[in-house]
Amino acid sequence: MPKHDFLTPKAISNRIKAKGLQKLRWYCQMCQKQCRDENGFKCHVTSESHQRQLLLVAENPYKYTDQFSREFLANFLDILRKQYGTRRVLANTVYQSYIADRNHLHMNSTRWMTLGSLCKWLGREGICKVDETSRGWNIAYVDRDPATIERQSRLKKKEKLETDDEEKTAKFIEQQVARAAINPPSDPGYTELLREEEDGKIQFSMDTKMLSTQSQPQLPTLPNPLQSADKIKDTPKPSRSRDREPSETRSISKRPKISALDEIKSIEEKRRENKNRFDHWLHKGIVVKINTKLLGENYFKKKGVVVDLEDKFIALVKMIDSGDVLKMDQIYLETVIPNIGRDVLIVNGANRGSNGKIMRVCPESFSVDVEMLDGVLIGTVVKQLEYEDVCKLHKE
Repeated sequence: MPKHDFLTPKAISNRIKAKGLQKLRWYCQMCQKQCRDENGFKCHVTSESHQRQLLLVAENPYKYTDQFSREFLANFLDILRKQYGTRRVLANTVYQSYIADRNHLHMNSTRWMTLGSLCKWLGREGICKVDETSRGWNIAYVDRDPATIERQSRLKKKEKLETDDEEKTAKFIEQQVARAAINPPSDPGYTELLREEEDGKIQFSMDTKMLSTQSQPQLPTLPNPLQSADKIKDTPKPSRSRDREPSETRSISKRPKISALDEIKSIEEKRRENKNRFDHWLHKGIVVKINTKLLGENYFKKKGVVVDLEDKFIALVKMIDSGDVLKMDQIYLETVIPNIGRDVLIVNGANRGSNGKIMRVCPESFSVDVEMLDGVLIGTVVKQLEYEDVCKLHKE
């Protein structure tokens, strides 16, 4: 039997020792070889194959580092997205799930030497929402799938409508309570039913004839078909309904007909709405507000101007107060509605990219009326535009 056959004690012992994770200091990432002890690692380092691989890496080290970084990031984000979704989770928990595979790619061969530096990079790139606590770094994956973003926007609009309905109901109840306090209902003055005798019975007398006549409807008497023709001729004919008033004859009012021009306008408006409605709304030159505390209290609810766009979802925002330039994702920004008479930009919807002027603000429905200054509907007033579709323009 050979010395290192599959079923020999030595081979079985080697397989048992190789199970699970080994020490990282005895692992060679260039050769992707794991040694069990210091002596084995020393022998590997002095081997000819390792020296050849070392020369190849030394010619272009950034090529291998970038390749290892891309592979590590793809596997790490794949675990984060599939196991935890968009939930907030400890970064070390995700890393422990990643290194559970003994054939994983080690972090010390990538551009990120520590888990904290990886979390900071994910936050700067907008891939994850990152915050530091006493336990460590927490991360939450930002799902940029168009279907997911559309579903989240629908849920936000539904919650907003439910909140509006609750506020309207509460306001209506307050008005009813105030009205009842001003005009309290009068006392109907009910009296108690008292007996004159202790053992006496209470009796009610009702006219059965009157009850029978009231309960049975009176039908009109019809002439007997056996009677003579003369009697039939003498019976008066019922009067027709020509003498009725017009208000009685026409009980159902006719609905106003929509003209062909209005119908064409509505169809064209729907077509432009479907064409110009997108998930991204960022534009240069608009004033936005930061709605996150990840950057600290100094920037929360502060306004800035979008000076440049890196892509459809990421913008460079220059703060109005401090002049700092921040790289922000649009999920951390919201539109700003100016006062009546100020200029705005339509950032989404049918009139996307057109300039306008605020004519009316409706806080109850979270909408505004805008007079169009250019575009197809120039000179007309577009009503009921949502807050998310309109944003203030910056004037230098």
